[in-house]
Amino acid sequence: QLQLVESGGGLVQPGGSLTLSCVASGESSEFLAIGWFRQAPGREREGVACISASADAANYADSVKGRFTVSKDHAKNTVYLQMNSLKGEDSGRYYCAPKWYHCSGSGAPTVNEMLDVWGQGTLVTVSS
Repeated sequence: QLQLVESGGGLVQPGGSLTLSCVASGESSEFLAIGWFRQAPGREREGVACISASADAANYADSVKGRFTVSKDHAKNTVYLQMNSLKGEDSGRYYCAPKWYHCSGSGAPTVNEMLDVWGQGTLVTVSS
């Protein structure tokens, strides 16, 4: 059974950095593209970044381009989200979710295109 576990969240000051991890387990997990999403209280879950199964392509939301980097360690079945120059509006619970092989288009992933497999998320708070 496919399972994703997120970790790495925490409290960070504006301008700081955090790296989130998403570990995928289960059959065929190596064939999964992984999308990162975030959700602030009272707001819809929004796509942040996506990396293809082969890690040869990555897409980002406009709001995080140039600040966030998504990468993959194939040996560990782990996808990372390196977040730099963090802002208050980056606060929220971050989730990863899978889809087969490729990310769509060139922009942020959408909730509807992902497989309905969600972890508990990891909380990121950007505050002084």
